[in-house]
Amino acid sequence: MANLAEVGAWIEQRLPELLAEYDVPAAAVAVSVGGDVVDTAAGVLSKATAVDATPDSVFQVGSITKVWTATLVMQLVDEGLVDLDTTVRTYLPEFVIGDDAAAAAITVRQLLCHVAGFEGDIFTDTGRGDDCVEKYVATLGDTPQLFGPGERFSYNNAGYCVLGRIVEVLRDKPFDTCVRDHLFTPLGLTHAANGADEAILFRAAVGHIQPAPEADSVPAPMWSIVRSNAPAGSMLTMRARDLLGFARMHLDGGTAPDGTAVLSGASVKAMQERQVDLPDLGLLGDGWGLGWELYDVPGGPVIGHDGSTIGQNAFLRLVPGRDVAVAVLTNGGLAYTFAERILTHVLAELADVELGALPAPTPGATVENPERYVGTYASAVADTTVTLEDGRLWAERTPKGELAALAGPGERSELVPWRGDTLLPSSPTQGIYMPHAFVGDDGHGRALYLHTGRADRRVDA
Repeated sequence: MANLAEVGAWIEQRLPELLAEYDVPAAAVAVSVGGDVVDTAAGVLSKATAVDATPDSVFQVGSITKVWTATLVMQLVDEGLVDLDTTVRTYLPEFVIGDDAAAAAITVRQLLCHVAGFEGDIFTDTGRGDDCVEKYVATLGDTPQLFGPGERFSYNNAGYCVLGRIVEVLRDKPFDTCVRDHLFTPLGLTHAANGADEAILFRAAVGHIQPAPEADSVPAPMWSIVRSNAPAGSMLTMRARDLLGFARMHLDGGTAPDGTAVLSGASVKAMQERQVDLPDLGLLGDGWGLGWELYDVPGGPVIGHDGSTIGQNAFLRLVPGRDVAVAVLTNGGLAYTFAERILTHVLAELADVELGALPAPTPGATVENPERYVGTYASAVADTTVTLEDGRLWAERTPKGELAALAGPGERSELVPWRGDTLLPSSPTQGIYMPHAFVGDDGHGRALYLHTGRADRRVDA
């Protein structure tokens, strides 16, 4: 295996080439082994300004924020203020969703590991005030329950906003202040921000989107998702080194560099323990802990999380058994394939970990029992209709709701076999083949859910 200096030199040499190959405007990469860190950056933070990216540049980390929110909750567990297996209504009596029985039964643990069962892609803008998370939770009264609490995994942004509100209530201060007081400050993070108002004080990356399938990427028309979704990942912004400062605390048993106990060792361990298995989704892990995504790979276990905002993507991986962490932050382009090249090399060299290739179709394979998959599956952000035409399976996805304008036009693609009930589109989008896992049974031999990380329920008769 290589040492940290050798890996750092490889990243510095290869980063500009990989940016060009994957059309990524800029990226920052940081790697930690023990207490040592190397970091580098390349590219431009915005094509409109051509400002160079530097290691001190800040990028949005998106849903990696969820691990921060989970950490804030586990601090409350350490203080005896939260019991994970107590219902949400113990702390938020006003918590209401479309199914009152489910709302009364859902526990804090179920929110942390995405098994609460209600629709999770809710991005309601409730303003920029310090009460925006409180107002957001109050809008969930009509949110549909997709399945019983604890029944299966379905990624849930709204659930993490509810967790953020629990933190606010028990700390008696806004979520952003909780992040700063209980994580930024004790961890000594100097280049970390809660949203655009703070990020503007640093060299801040701008996300880039592709306005049409063959078009060059351009700066996104807006910088971030709404503040009300901050606990789920709409605001948190930082340099790669500071993201590793947070990761290092989780590798060091909850202790900050100056010896401050940020989180108990027991809570650090609990967060990494498997709570639920995932369907065969390829791009996600094999299971989920309390906030952390879990990857069962040779040389592992590996924990981590990814984040996506408007034209920015972030990737964090930790190998606790090797004391290794790596962060990759990007602002557009083919971010997943770009990050995969870096993560695969770095973790192989430093931790003897084999991440494996991204999902790709098997040439010439045919779908067995295609009738099982035909139907329409719906969520708050898109409807997907699967049809069988001349023996070939097609999926048409139509965006809807708050983010439809940013998502662009609908996509239609042929579905081809991959593994079991998980199919892939025949051609990639943004460089990746998004796995479509068809799970459950509607009582007629047909899949009940189309799972792409979120479980979209069948809605046709």
